[in-house]
Amino acid sequence: MAAAAGWLAGFFWYAADVPDQLGDVATPTDAIVVLTGGSERLDAGLLLLRQKMARKLFVSGVYRSVDVAELLRLSRQKPEELECCVVLGHTADNTAGNAVETAAWMRAEGYHSLRLVTANYHMRRSLAEFRHAMPDAEIIPHPVFPDKVKHEQWWLWPGTAHLIATEYTKYLAAQVRHWTELQEDAP
Repeated sequence: MAAAAGWLAGFFWYAADVPDQLGDVATPTDAIVVLTGGSERLDAGLLLLRQKMARKLFVSGVYRSVDVAELLRLSRQKPEELECCVVLGHTADNTAGNAVETAAWMRAEGYHSLRLVTANYHMRRSLAEFRHAMPDAEIIPHPVFPDKVKHEQWWLWPGTAHLIATEYTKYLAAQVRHWTELQEDAP
């Protein structure tokens, strides 16, 4: 009973903490990182790149058969304008994998800061995974706000309530995994 009450209290905290607006929109970073999963994410990342908010845009978790030119065409961009500055990651298949894939790319590029673009409901878990994989990197959250996710009065929208509950549960699992890894690494 106490565990269920704890989960429920944490769930309401988590739901209240889902971003409903952009925070820092002015600080440039070495890279923009977009997690696949929604067209709003890629559009936001490409806009940030066009605004010169970073040197490169890294898209993590892209299907292996997709290349940069095709991705830009699918997003209605002219490949010749942005192709030079977009890099695709093909190894990640979940949020933890996105963080590991991005950390390896950031090290290879010598980058130390990134603007993380993902859906607002996915941001807290993404930040947890990225901060775990890159504890020394500066990470600026840049949430996007999918129309289908009804943040206002989310409890009245079963689809949104379920989505937030699922994200919260995955967030808790990530926190437990991170804590366990730290315990295993401790002397």
